[in-house]
Amino acid sequence: MAEDRILDDDLLIVDTGPDSGDGEVRPDDRVDDERHDEENRLKPSFVSAVHDALAAGDKGAVYDLVEPLHAADIADLIELLEPRERAQLASAISDLMTGDVVAELNDYVREDLMDTLSAQAVATIAEQLDTDDAVQLIEDLDEADQRAVMAELEPETREAVSSALAYPEETAGRLMSRHFVAVPEHLTVGDLIDYLREDGDLDHDFFEVFVIDERHHPVGTCALSWILTTPRNVRLTDLMKRDQTLIPVTMDQEEAALMFQKYALISAAVVDESGRLVGQMTVDDVVHIISEEAGEDALLMSGAGDGDINEPIREAYTARVRWLIANLGTAVVASSIIAFFGAAIEQLVALAVLMPIVASIGGNAGTQTMAVAVRAIATNQLTRSNTKRILLREFRVALLNGGTIALLIGLAAGVLFSPMMGVVIALAMIINIAIAGLAGVLVPVIFERLDQDPAVASSVFVTMITDSMGFFAFLGLAVAMGLATF
Repeated sequence: MAEDRILDDDLLIVDTGPDSGDGEVRPDDRVDDERHDEENRLKPSFVSAVHDALAAGDKGAVYDLVEPLHAADIADLIELLEPRERAQLASAISDLMTGDVVAELNDYVREDLMDTLSAQAVATIAEQLDTDDAVQLIEDLDEADQRAVMAELEPETREAVSSALAYPEETAGRLMSRHFVAVPEHLTVGDLIDYLREDGDLDHDFFEVFVIDERHHPVGTCALSWILTTPRNVRLTDLMKRDQTLIPVTMDQEEAALMFQKYALISAAVVDESGRLVGQMTVDDVVHIISEEAGEDALLMSGAGDGDINEPIREAYTARVRWLIANLGTAVVASSIIAFFGAAIEQLVALAVLMPIVASIGGNAGTQTMAVAVRAIATNQLTRSNTKRILLREFRVALLNGGTIALLIGLAAGVLFSPMMGVVIALAMIINIAIAGLAGVLVPVIFERLDQDPAVASSVFVTMITDSMGFFAFLGLAVAMGLATF
């Protein structure tokens, strides 16, 4: 961590729970006020006012400006400021820098900001967070900083975080909450209600109660609505739902999110290798995962890396340049085909005018199909069981698209150049769009079969195929039909 740290005494954590005050601002109250625009974003004038107060070193003014903001808006403000100003702001509003604010921060911004805090200050924030958020906060730190922060945590929190960090990244074990309600199966509804009322440790939200056996294995669940509407003398074994969806602790987070979507879950039990209940995942975790994974796949297809505007320049450069180099290699393949037909292009200028159109339309068609295929693979809609059917479907769609585009470009080329040129480009367009349809499905499927992320490199290879085959089909047909010679 940086030597220039915010002092522990400056970091006063306050209770931000629902009972901490009566003046909490509702989301709709923040629209069109002096700080927010009509889309509930912080106004440039407000951000400039904070910037000016920081530049003047007026911590009082900074605090007065920021204090009315919601935790999510404070996080937005931190992200909007220059990196060097973020630590200054955190110091000026130390008692507002709660766990809720830190949990809302962008990963890169949070990591940089944590480097300005002492180990004790980071531990104080982590104590306020749910286990999954605390893990996300601590796992981004350097190993030495992790040890320092862990040493400052309360024993119970330290054990929970250490247990979570033992699981691989992006698994249910990292994301699950250790806060859940589990009761033995011999209880009645009345016993359960009395327990829930008397237990002073139930300081977290929950949607259902897990029923466990003597081995701590989940045997059923009871929704809170069932418990509240059932007579007290009914046994939980007669009320509970035995058919439940269990999430293995090592399951990939994306697979877990798909299970929530498929079975319309609100929460689900997480079990270890022996089937013991060790945590739960809730729908709020899954919403975050779905959003994160969807954005990640879109960025991977473009070769933009994490695609985060807060990502360090060196990391952004490294992530993007390797795919640009790969694109350069595939472009050389397409250029070599053009060079092969160089003599034909010199004889007929129309070939040079029209061939980019064939490659461009084919590339767009391939990208469309590839996007559909990658999404279908990610959501388990495209599997080994239906690959052939989906391939034939996309091929038929490609033929229909190719026929439509071929008719339009063929007529235009026939009028502008010659009827034979119209026929050549029409046939080339049908061939290339059909190939694009096949490649858009086959390339992601092949990557998925090789246990590689189909979103990562599919676009590079699909583009290479459509460009190369588009040039080859168009120029080859032109030579074959006697419009030009080698």
